[in-house]
Amino acid sequence: MNPCSCGYYPDRNKCNCSIPMVKRYLGKISKPMLDRFDICIEAMNIDFKELQTKSKEESSAKIRERINKAHQIQAERYKDCNIRYNSQLTPKTIKKFCKLESKEQTLLEKAFIKMNLSARAYHRILKVARTIADLDNSEKITVKHLSEAICYRSLDDKYW
Repeated sequence: MNPCSCGYYPDRNKCNCSIPMVKRYLGKISKPMLDRFDICIEAMNIDFKELQTKSKEESSAKIRERINKAHQIQAERYKDCNIRYNSQLTPKTIKKFCKLESKEQTLLEKAFIKMNLSARAYHRILKVARTIADLDNSEKITVKHLSEAICYRSLDDKYW
């Protein structure tokens, strides 16, 4: 969704919406509703010159390969559980399949407190971190995976 009715907030060179207008617009989606999204990120404006820069990007075929490998990892992990994907994990199965070591547990606890996360957001972060670890072909969820998953929740902290 756009951050305001004109779509340009927080760029004050383009956005003329008042702060109450922005808050009213963002209020159309409540925090409990936002909690139901696994990933919430802000898409930043991109400069035309950046579009013209030829940077080496991962090909669609390579991305598809990683996704298929992650699906295979999940199919093997959950073969006896009537689960196909990490998104289907329940709080009980999260405890079994998303175990964290002490560094990761400390990081998640700090994020939970600082970002005032709900239990639902906590579980969503763990499921996303599990998926990121699978895409990275990692058996364990590491600080790197958890940090990335936490970043995908930063939007609700910024605007809500």
